[in-house]
Amino acid sequence: MDPFARTIIGASLAETRLGQSSPFARLTLILGANAPDLDAVTMLINRDLSLWFRRGWTHGVLALAVLPLLLTGLICLLDRWIAHLRNERPRVRPGPLLTLSYIAVLSHLALDWLNTYGVRFLMPFDERWFYGDALFIIDPWVWLLGGLAVVTAHSKSTRSITAWLIVGTVLTGLITIVGSLRPTPLLLWLGGMATIASARAHGISRSQTRRLANVCLVCMLVYILAMVASSRVATQQVAAWLTNRGSTFVDIMAGPVPANPFVRDVIVVDAHHYHFLEVNWLRDDPIQVSEASIDRGSRNTVVQAALAAPQIKGLQTWMRFPAFDVEELDDGHRVTIRDIRYARRRGSGFSTTSIELDSNLLPRIHHR
Repeated sequence: MDPFARTIIGASLAETRLGQSSPFARLTLILGANAPDLDAVTMLINRDLSLWFRRGWTHGVLALAVLPLLLTGLICLLDRWIAHLRNERPRVRPGPLLTLSYIAVLSHLALDWLNTYGVRFLMPFDERWFYGDALFIIDPWVWLLGGLAVVTAHSKSTRSITAWLIVGTVLTGLITIVGSLRPTPLLLWLGGMATIASARAHGISRSQTRRLANVCLVCMLVYILAMVASSRVATQQVAAWLTNRGSTFVDIMAGPVPANPFVRDVIVVDAHHYHFLEVNWLRDDPIQVSEASIDRGSRNTVVQAALAAPQIKGLQTWMRFPAFDVEELDDGHRVTIRDIRYARRRGSGFSTTSIELDSNLLPRIHHR
């Protein structure tokens, strides 16, 4: 999930009783909800290094054991430093703070599992990827449910109200234009925004804010479970649809689309091709072909030589649905490797790499 969603969930958790369980509870929950993304720094170093490292070491069982301890230690040190400056005694007890840290870090790992990018829970012991295929990497409904109590509790001044209005307007524009919302989900979004505005206009007490946060988090959990279940249902429906047509398949991924919980973007894998379908439960005929099929490409000698290049170790680790395009050059070959999840068209992108091989099939690598 995106950093905004993680932050808003951490802040929403802080509006429940968890936020009263310890000094620095809000800070701990927000930092913990983002802590596993420490590995994002690798994106500044090298793209392939990022693909190899992302959602692995800092998202696995070892990180789950270590990150909450580090965060708790950091907050305790901050508390001692502030107490020293104020000539007071430290206020933080490590036990409650450690519990909050575990809850926050777990929320991050769970959210990252829910999308098609995946997460490697068993790192560093096993590099296997796990995919929830339920939420798009940016999900406005998570923003909405997570933000309701937070906005209501933290929009007291004219400046904060103005800031939230700007955020709400920008988000509405983004999901309307980029997400290409159909009438039904757009009405749901506008209804949610109206609910936030109404709650702010009427004003609610601290105890009411806490109850509102609890309700929103329960609704978010129900929404997430429904999205997980509906992706599984879409997979089963597509499998039955293919079987009725006599089509064989190796794998099916029914992934989410931006901002529309009633539609699934489906990749069907057979022995030689990737096929693309759309499941839209708002249509009379819910399953339709959405794009032209793509040849998976053969793992021949040339492709195997390209895959052996050490510079694409990260891409190899991360690829789920690879496609290979081989172009003959005067003095060798160019092999383009892409992951169909994020690069259905040939060209640039973080999931596409071009590898040039000389006449001896030795790699000369450049990324594009």
